Amino acid sequence: MFEGDCDLTAVVRDDDLRARLESARGKPGYGTMRDIIIQQQAERDAERLMTPVERRRVQTRKELQNEKFEEEDRHHIHSVLALCGLPYREPKDGAREFVREYGRNSLAVQAGFLKNPVTGKMDPQGLPCGPKARLLLLHICTMAVRQKSPQIEIADSMSAFIRDLGFPVTGGQKGTLTQFKEQLNRLAAARMQIGVWRGERSMTINSQPIRAFDVWLPRDADQRLLWSSELRLDQEFYESLREHALPVDIRALRAFSQSAKQIDIVLWLGYRMRKVERRYVITWEVLQEQFGAGVKRDRKFREMFADDIRAVQEVFPNLPVEISENGLVLKPSDPDKLFVTARKHKFITAG
Repeated sequence: MFEGDCDLTAVVRDDDLRARLESARGKPGYGTMRDIIIQQQAERDAERLMTPVERRRVQTRKELQNEKFEEEDRHHIHSVLALCGLPYREPKDGAREFVREYGRNSLAVQAGFLKNPVTGKMDPQGLPCGPKARLLLLHICTMAVRQKSPQIEIADSMSAFIRDLGFPVTGGQKGTLTQFKEQLNRLAAARMQIGVWRGERSMTINSQPIRAFDVWLPRDADQRLLWSSELRLDQEFYESLREHALPVDIRALRAFSQSAKQIDIVLWLGYRMRKVERRYVITWEVLQEQFGAGVKRDRKFREMFADDIRAVQEVFPNLPVEISENGLVLKPSDPDKLFVTARKHKFITAG
């Protein structure tokens, strides 16, 4: 790459890389090592210019490429929740009902009430929404699958629960403690209807997924014991989860923890890509119905969706999808190369 080393002091600036360069000087293979170090410096420089979100995606890609998949990385979500996600954000009109459909699957969510332990009154809760509600549901479904029971053991404090999800624990009005508590309250109060249609046969599951759980946060946010360490799922929801659990590598989803839509795209692609046997195009009309909530102009949606796909491909550069004039092209792929892990639990049947 370089004829001589006169420019290396300006190119290689990090102390550890300079030390490696000096250690290799004069030894066999020095030229190759020099070029590798220069490339590493260039990658570091580029990463320093990235936003925190971009940096997280790069770090996740490296983790997925270089670190062995462990069984603890395997998480699960109900497949209907993967296809029909929760609202992306708080409804501007204060709506307390939300319906999303995809193909033969439907999800209807109603906001509910929780008993306030301070006032003794039933306080209305909003609709669960955003990335944190999705990650909470993922974690809860995962614990039920792992423990093979609707009565599940979870972390005994809000702080431990948030750490399990891969987030820093911060206090204050905008801290993660407050944000997760808010979404967990909403999930605990919400009622959900999951609809599955199989041609001449259909099934609707009416449930309140979280059947019992004390989720109120004490006034002292630093208090350790914030809730009961047990959570009970609705039995019908649990039985449906057993039949329709979708496995996913939690390391991948953490890369998109800032975006509800990107989480939905990853889960949706994970479900769809398992069954792709030939080149298949999903039209822009279908994509906009699925992911275009709040975006009125077709051109704007296409630009935003293309950006989201590029973000996903930053983490999964070999993902066999591409944007075309007609929509999103899915291509057959080796399941081992996808970001959704293969089923191994006998506890789970095909969804």
